[in-house]
Amino acid sequence: MAVCEISGKGKMYGHNVSFSQRKTRKVFKPNIQKRTLTVNGQKVRVNVATSTLRTLKKKGLLK
Repeated sequence: MAVCEISGKGKMYGHNVSFSQRKTRKVFKPNIQKRTLTVNGQKVRVNVATSTLRTLKKKGLLK
């Protein structure tokens, strides 16, 4: 299962709703990427959601 190792974000369940309001099951998956991040001077390869990467950049923790 694709899970963000920093935020813990995983898949969510919901419905596709058509124009006729017919509901079918749907799985919403986060956009998980493998990235190499520098943590305490060491390079660590982690699975991270792209939304988490944007947040880290906004907070100034990434370049």
